[in-house]
Amino acid sequence: MVESLPSVLSEAAPVLSSSFMELKALGCERDTRVLFSDINWSFNDGDIVQIIGPNGSGKTTLLRCLVSLSEQYKGDILFKGSAVNQQLYGFRQQLLYLGHLPGIKSSLNPTENLRWYGGLHSDTCFTDAEIVSALSEVGLAGFENIPCHSLSAGQQRRVSLARLYLSSAKLWILDEPLTAIDKEGIAKLGALFQSHAQAGGVVILTTHQDLPIDNVLQLDLAKYQPPVEAMSWLL
Repeated sequence: MVESLPSVLSEAAPVLSSSFMELKALGCERDTRVLFSDINWSFNDGDIVQIIGPNGSGKTTLLRCLVSLSEQYKGDILFKGSAVNQQLYGFRQQLLYLGHLPGIKSSLNPTENLRWYGGLHSDTCFTDAEIVSALSEVGLAGFENIPCHSLSAGQQRRVSLARLYLSSAKLWILDEPLTAIDKEGIAKLGALFQSHAQAGGVVILTTHQDLPIDNVLQLDLAKYQPPVEAMSWLL
């Protein structure tokens, strides 16, 4: 009797996702209200993705879930094929997250804030020349040593945005980065986003402003809100 051959298919290794990040059936509920549900989306190298939706639809909440500042969600967030919360160190090594607030110390000047930011990353040491160049790129030449509490809201936002010119992170997740930025600044940031994407980076952001670039994908949370009569689920 000829022995049956083992099944090649049954022994094959599982196929991993080729996406940089992936959302599978992602949903979130807050105060018994479903913000969004059943989001299936892939973020790939070179993508610029704008999260849109009406006020209260969960745009900031979604970003906080993506960067693992919140685990109050249902479904899966994958990073290079595996759950992001199982490989946080490797994930955060490739992440630059700018939240809704500037995230700077008002008692420090812009130069000191960027040195402090660099100090948060053990493998990063920004030179004075790099810091001066980054501040110049965001229109803060001459303000390097002015205490941040003396700067306007737009200038404080620019201090935060200067990190984009210093970071080597592949993934940028940005919550309203264009707030209090003038048209010239918005155009320059748009060019920077494009340059980052063309180099294989990924940009995920929220903004109410019109982005001055053409290759933007939009993830509309309004499409992932359940009908009013739908029953809420518990996380």
